[in-house]
Amino acid sequence: MNLGPRLDLRQTQALVMTPQLQQAIKLLQYSNLELAQFVEGELEANPLLDRPEAAEEGAEALAEADDPQSGASEDVELAIAAAGAEGDGRLDYGGDPAAWQASKPRPAPGEDLPGLEQTLSRPTTLREHLLEQLAIDIADPADRIIGAELIEMVDEAGYIAPDIAALATRFGCPAARIERVLERLQQFDPPGICARSLKECLALQLQDRNRLDPAMAALLDHLPLLASRDIGSLTRICGVDAGDLAAMVAEIKALDPKPGLAFDPVLAAPVIPDVLLRALPDGTWSVELNSDTLPRVLVNRRYYAEVRGATRGKAEREYIAERLQQANWLVKALHQRATTILKVAREIVRQQDRFFRHGVQYLKPLVLRDIAVEIGMHESTVSRVTANKFIASPRGIFELKYFFTASVASTRGGAALSAEAVRFRIRSLIDGENGTVLSDDRIVELLHDEGVAIARRTVAKYREAMHIPSSVQRRRSHSLFS
Repeated sequence: MNLGPRLDLRQTQALVMTPQLQQAIKLLQYSNLELAQFVEGELEANPLLDRPEAAEEGAEALAEADDPQSGASEDVELAIAAAGAEGDGRLDYGGDPAAWQASKPRPAPGEDLPGLEQTLSRPTTLREHLLEQLAIDIADPADRIIGAELIEMVDEAGYIAPDIAALATRFGCPAARIERVLERLQQFDPPGICARSLKECLALQLQDRNRLDPAMAALLDHLPLLASRDIGSLTRICGVDAGDLAAMVAEIKALDPKPGLAFDPVLAAPVIPDVLLRALPDGTWSVELNSDTLPRVLVNRRYYAEVRGATRGKAEREYIAERLQQANWLVKALHQRATTILKVAREIVRQQDRFFRHGVQYLKPLVLRDIAVEIGMHESTVSRVTANKFIASPRGIFELKYFFTASVASTRGGAALSAEAVRFRIRSLIDGENGTVLSDDRIVELLHDEGVAIARRTVAKYREAMHIPSSVQRRRSHSLFS
């Protein structure tokens, strides 16, 4: 048996993930905001890419300068992509690719000036509001320094979690001094600020209203019992009857558990739909892409011709050829991405037609494979396309992932039901409770009568996912606030 080294030639097939293929896959799952950021970076990095707006301005300039008698007209794409390019013949960029990028036509000075809304005064932040009170309320310079450091630790909700011992070591002072400064900060506006816990935050607000009596303090000491709606234990601990306890709970509910958000509100990012759905007069649907979310880029071929003519060596020719290839790929990849999103969205609308016409109770079970088979794509492609993409419909804005739900069997041998539709029905039954609280077992019976085969543990799981208390907790809540 020969175990020595040898040299063989073998022919095999392998799938190679090129960088461009990997990037194309990423483009599919980008949200419209992520895509816009990516395209913006490509526009900055690639001198051969232009925006259509700039290209149209350049085309108008070329049309004015063109001699109609010469018969030498540019190709439409070249003219549109010119983007205001100037020059008289061969250009000299000194052999520096960075110079090609720098020489690319730019917007005229003043075009990028901020709008009026960007120059308006902004509201005072929580940090600024606290520092203003610090300067007025605390005179001692050392205490001011400690107070400023504590204010830097306050989060957006108005809470603070200081390491008192570490701060005392850092400032070389007793821990009691840090505590005293923190107590001063807790008297600042808004009430409840600089609290170290929910209990302390609520206590500070009640103290500000002169309502922190022993019964209320006992209630704050047992907030978990309040969350579980254990009325009997709370009335015994607080030494009050059910009526007084209900009034105390109402007072607590009127407090602000996150006082800092009044100054630094958490702004929800607006959802910009990628697909627009509207009903047509003939009863069909119009499914189209939202043009506002589609980045538009063009290849500036005229500029490419000018720069290519100015190249002086192999390295420069390779660089400009690579930029052209990258620009062509990006334009093609963006078009392919838009086409794929539209194809997937149209098939989703076709399969969920009853949902869009009649509501969530008609949402049908759907998996990625159902869409992939119909449009001739792989499941992974459908998964990437539906991630972070939204559709605006007459029933609201939904993520495309929303329409893929598990199925729940029917007791009548008919089509399976969507899990989302079953959750909607459970919520409807609980919202419709009128004095009689429905247990999970009773909900199972009602759903079974409607043809839904579902187990009690599934009802409990769906209910908990929707943050709906149990029947015991709901019954306690009804008795507490009735």
